[in-house]
Formats: sequence, C-alpha cells, structure tokens
Amino acid sequence: MTTARKPAPFITLEGGEGAGKSTQARLLADRLAAASIDCVVTREPGGSPFAEEIRELLLGGRLPAGTAARADHVAHTIAPALAAGQWVICDRFSDSTRVYQGIAGRVPKATLIELDRLVLAGLRPNLTLMFDLAPEVGLARAGARRPSGSGADPYEARDLAYHRELRDGFRTIATDEPDRCVLIDAEGTPDQVAARVWAAVAARLPEVA
Repeated sequence: MTTARKPAPFITLEGGEGAGKSTQARLLADRLAAASIDCVVTREPGGSPFAEEIRELLLGGRLPAGTAARADHVAHTIAPALAAGQWVICDRFSDSTRVYQGIAGRVPKATLIELDRLVLAGLRPNLTLMFDLAPEVGLARAGARRPSGSGADPYEARDLAYHRELRDGFRTIATDEPDRCVLIDAEGTPDQVAARVWAAVAARLPEVA
C-alpha cells in the first residue's frame, strides 16, 4: 500500500508597502536551498501566467479583488508545488486581501471568507510572517526603490492614515491567529530581518531546525 506524500510547508509573507517582503522571500529561499530544501518563490498579484496577465489590472484598481487570479495561482503554481514536495514561499496571499479590500476597503468580512472558501478549497498557510514597519519608513523605502521618473502605484499614493490602517489590520490578524502568524520586526538591515525570519521558521517548522 502506497502512503500519500504529505504536502510541503506553505509560507506566506505579509505586510504593508516597503516592508521588505520580496527581499526576504528571496533570502529565505536561499537559506532553504543551502539546507537542501527545494522551494518555489511566488507572489500575488501574479504568480501564474494568467494571474500575471491581470496583475496590472489589479494594481491599477480596475478589479475589486484578485479572486480569479488567486484561483489560477493556487491551481497552477501553489498546489502542484506543494504536492510535489516543494516548499512554497508566497509574497502576499489572502491576508493582503483581508486587509486591503476588507479592513481598509470596507468589503464585508463574510464576503471575503466565502471567496476564500470557494477559491482555496481548504488551503491554508502553515506559517505567515507578518512584516511590521512604521508606514513612514515603508513608504520611504518604496519611494527609494522606484525607478527614476515613475510615480507611486495607487496603493502607495494613498495618505498616511490609510497606511496606518493597513498596519493595524496586519497586526490584528497576527494577534488573532498566533498559531499561524508570527509578527516580524522589519526595521534594520536585510540581514538583520532575515535572521528574525529564520528564527521564526526554525521555531515553527522543525524540518529546518
């Protein structure tokens, strides 16, 4: 009798603008590779061919939520990788929808829960790293990395009160779901933050300890 393979861990990185999620996703993948752990790094919006096609629509604010993109992302990137034994590291996932569209955008929580139920079919991150950073610092970082001559995207362009609300939203989720979430202090150099990330991963996922 063949025993079904246990799905590999699914790690999501969440937080406000400029919190360093993309950098930390790459650094974590490098650290896992050094430990001989195969992983896939992906992102939202995007992460699969179809989802990448509509990424610009999402960032431009022309679609209220990335429901179709997430369904495609899960079906064609995340679920197959996990089933094949590859760890998945995702830069933003459903918590960003809960915060950006739900808490800050005022979409009813019940609506987002139902969309998750339909799209995710029970998929849930094993670990969510919530990157916590003062909005002033994050927006300054985002501005510094922006190509010369390009403007802020529609989310970065919102006022400081909006970004403070986003930060509070992510912190609330981390507090409410401590079994899944770890709040990461995103202040400091990339290496300093990466050390905090690795400590959280090693504590929660003993496969790497």
